[in-house]
Amino acid sequence: MIIIKLAQIRYLHNISLRELEQLCGIGKTTLNNIENDKISPTLFELEKIAIALKIKIEDLYESDYK
Repeated sequence: MIIIKLAQIRYLHNISLRELEQLCGIGKTTLNNIENDKISPTLFELEKIAIALKIKIEDLYESDYK
């Protein structure tokens, strides 16, 4: 199972959904749905988020297979 840690990482970086939306170009609603596990992000979306937050893609999720 893969758990996306976007909300935790945003909190650590002190960044709002709106700010992240502007940085990565992914809509606020989509980001919110990713955080609330309503949708699974694509690899492209994970890459855009990681670049915007200046972190590795691997830092965005927890997995038994990591």
